Amino acid sequence: CQMFAVGDKIVYPMHGAGVIVEVEEKKIDGRVVEYFILRMMQSNMKVMIPKENVEKVGVRHIVDKKALSQVEEVLKERPENKIQSITWNRRFNLYLDKMKSGNILDVAAVVRTLCVQEDIKKLSTGERRLLNTAKHILLSEVMLVRAFDENKSEEWLMQFFVK
Repeated sequence: CQMFAVGDKIVYPMHGAGVIVEVEEKKIDGRVVEYFILRMMQSNMKVMIPKENVEKVGVRHIVDKKALSQVEEVLKERPENKIQSITWNRRFNLYLDKMKSGNILDVAAVVRTLCVQEDIKKLSTGERRLLNTAKHILLSEVMLVRAFDENKSEEWLMQFFVK
């Protein structure tokens, strides 16, 4: 069981990275429920997660700089594009599952695959939305790990897809 505290930099799968800014108690149905209040990196949105659910929803601490070099390797790879032979909805669900895992390497693989695919042919609206979400999740974590602002994290990502 991971312990989280105010000030921790965390990743909330499908939402991205943020910082736990406070713990708040709310009375719900006669019982007191503690919530972590997160300030998300990119949207500056506040998100509340019941403390008892953090494990269930897959919240984790951000990776370290060493793990980012593994992310860079994933982004540099250009695997054979066999995924195109799968129907678009199966592909979409495969990408979604990877993103829901909360694993930064899986999210990076989705970003890479969709960015490379976009160079070959136009992405469907659903895939474009998925790419934007995956980028958001990846970049928000990079911002915290590297102490980058949004522009700097975008530049960092685009270097892997320059023609």
